[in-house]
Amino acid sequence: MSNWISALADLQQQGQPCVLVTIIEERGSTPRNAGSKMVVTAERIFETIGGGHLEYKAMKIAREMLESRSQDTRLERFSLGASLGQCCGGATVLLFEPMGQPQAQIAVFGAGHVGRALVPLLASLPCKVRWIDSRESEFPEQLPAGVEKVINEEPVDEVENMPAGSYYIVMTHNHQLDLELTAEILKRNDFAYYGLIGSRTKRVKFEHRLRERGFQPEVVQRMRCPMGLPEVKGKLPIEIAVSIAGEVIATYNAAFGEQRAGQKSSSSESIAKLLPASRRSQA
Repeated sequence: MSNWISALADLQQQGQPCVLVTIIEERGSTPRNAGSKMVVTAERIFETIGGGHLEYKAMKIAREMLESRSQDTRLERFSLGASLGQCCGGATVLLFEPMGQPQAQIAVFGAGHVGRALVPLLASLPCKVRWIDSRESEFPEQLPAGVEKVINEEPVDEVENMPAGSYYIVMTHNHQLDLELTAEILKRNDFAYYGLIGSRTKRVKFEHRLRERGFQPEVVQRMRCPMGLPEVKGKLPIEIAVSIAGEVIATYNAAFGEQRAGQKSSSSESIAKLLPASRRSQA
């Protein structure tokens, strides 16, 4: 085990998500005092909140949060004697804070000129990027940190491997493949963002073909094509990439800004409920 501050810094540098567990309230006899912290990753822990069944339960909760990619803070109250079978007999409140979780899960289909300009931009953001193509030769030798290269002869199969709320960017070398990817993504209809590279003419053609396949207009309307910020002009790959990255940033800032505001409000209310009455008036 090492100092939790150092552990957080190292994990952040590695881009590895974790959960910071903090004792925020202690009543009676407890293994450690309020303010004690523990950092939990999928495979390791750093520091301790006292060991025993309490720590085991805390690790289990933290790893469930990591597995589900939860962005929500969480409060749990434990009676150490009754519920956990520990001899201390007191009670404690734990705060679970996800750290280092990417704000957006992004699938980029296509490793052509625009893809090679776009992916480094996305990699510099708080995102996790899966870069997908059937042609290994199209990928650069060096990938940006945090980018997963996926070579699949059937790129459409990768759509189902993304979690709900993902971002999809389609810019392959093949219009038919673009259409098949579009159909699969719209079929899921659980994405935060879907952008398809192309002109308005391409959009009209795709809308017609998607209607023939039975897709409802309100679902098709969620597709961004042409994608990118209209204010960013230019046809160079980097200009197109900057435009697309700007739209992705605007989308996740709006979505996660609302989520963070909700989390802050709900966390404050939950803390107030868990605190004893003598302290609740000060909260």
